[in-house]
Amino acid sequence: MKKHQIITVVLILALMFGIIIYITIQSQQEGDSAITTGAQSVTEQAIIAAPQPTDTIQVDPTEGVYTFLQGPKSWKEKRPWSGIWGKTFMDGGSFGGFGCGLCCMANIYSTLTEYKCSPVDMYKYAQKNTGYWSGAIEWSFMKDGMESLGFASELRKKPDSYEEFQSIVASSRACVMLVSSNEDDSYWQDTPGHYVTTFLYDAQTDKIFLGDSGNPDHNRQWVKLRKIYKALKTASGYQFMTVTEYDTTKNKWKRNKITDKWVDPAELTYIAEE
Repeated sequence: MKKHQIITVVLILALMFGIIIYITIQSQQEGDSAITTGAQSVTEQAIIAAPQPTDTIQVDPTEGVYTFLQGPKSWKEKRPWSGIWGKTFMDGGSFGGFGCGLCCMANIYSTLTEYKCSPVDMYKYAQKNTGYWSGAIEWSFMKDGMESLGFASELRKKPDSYEEFQSIVASSRACVMLVSSNEDDSYWQDTPGHYVTTFLYDAQTDKIFLGDSGNPDHNRQWVKLRKIYKALKTASGYQFMTVTEYDTTKNKWKRNKITDKWVDPAELTYIAEE
């Protein structure tokens, strides 16, 4: 073989070898790139797939509970839940002095139904639909009124054991309690007899949400149930009334507006008379 032919063959072989090396290096780089790209893709997918944090809305169960105030001082100070009824005389008596039971009835009606009314509305309803006329409403008229509004209610005496009382209250949707400082004055003072409303018994804390129309500082407070048990007025024929069910088909009234002037806590504005 001639010398120039040998040189040509060597150059061709060198060129081929160089091409092979170049292809090998490129393949390795592409493989590394593919691995890196694949890893990034998985990471991106993981980020996208990760559950996004959401704001947990804590609902206050007491927001829908009505707790009217009855007295003239509350109305004068324009306390939420107070109304013009606090300074109103009805059939010769001051509503601020006798209206606690009617406030309790209005609380339960407006809380547990799709309707609402004022304590004055309940006063007028009780006059027309029960034997009640005026003054502090008696247990029997209260029960008759609530049942005509679709509520299953029961008048009860104070159980001998606190545990039994606790169980009865826990199974009720609302209660009207008659308390007296003559029985126990650790929470109520100078109170010979007073109706209060209770809702939302909490077994973990043994507390209950209180609607106290006669004391703005007690109203809408979580109170130990045992305090109420100790203060139940035993001189009365009954000490409390339980409300366990509501049937809208048995509601003979279905009133759904408050036309009296009052301080609506939802708006903190005064609702004018129509």
